[in-house]
Amino acid sequence: MKWHHVQENWPAFFDAITDRWPKADESDLEDIDGDQRAFIVYIAELTAQETAEAAQEIRDWLTGELPSDVVMDPRHDDHSISLSKKFMPEGEDEFDDDARFGDDTNEDR
Repeated sequence: MKWHHVQENWPAFFDAITDRWPKADESDLEDIDGDQRAFIVYIAELTAQETAEAAQEIRDWLTGELPSDVVMDPRHDDHSISLSKKFMPEGEDEFDDDARFGDDTNEDR
């Protein structure tokens, strides 16, 4: 993942951050507000490392997958629905109500 994913979804990353750095405090994270430099300094202080070491630790952490809390955040619904278009049959709009296509009826029950 890239830092912009973290920055754009900062509060959704709190659980992932505290999983990785258990001493991290949510109120401190709120104050950082997605600022990468401030986060590096914070992690360096939290872990008693040099900033270069903390920056490398964060880069290693960024090589992981997006946490499910971030992926499932409701703010991503429209984006996820939009990405589903490539799997839709021709003539069906990804934002259309499914009932229009017959798969939400009680006929099969």
